[in-house]
Amino acid sequence: MIIKYFSWIREGVGKNEEDIGLPDGVSTVSNLLDHLCEKSAEHSRVLKERVFVRVAVNQTHVDHDHPVTDGDEVAIFPPVTGG
Repeated sequence: MIIKYFSWIREGVGKNEEDIGLPDGVSTVSNLLDHLCEKSAEHSRVLKERVFVRVAVNQTHVDHDHPVTDGDEVAIFPPVTGG
């Protein structure tokens, strides 16, 4: 699974992307975000407030209850703003 980080989330985590195997017990985006928060203080700091985190799986925007599988590309980014 490739995880790509964007904007201030990328800056907070300290990397553009990482390649991880599907962790045990992870079956949804929400499970994945929980796993990443447990991985490091940096991940926890930027991902714990889910209202500020948007996700795309295989280039499609999804809700946090969307399933994930090994081999997926998961993009994590802040909500888009504009005006």
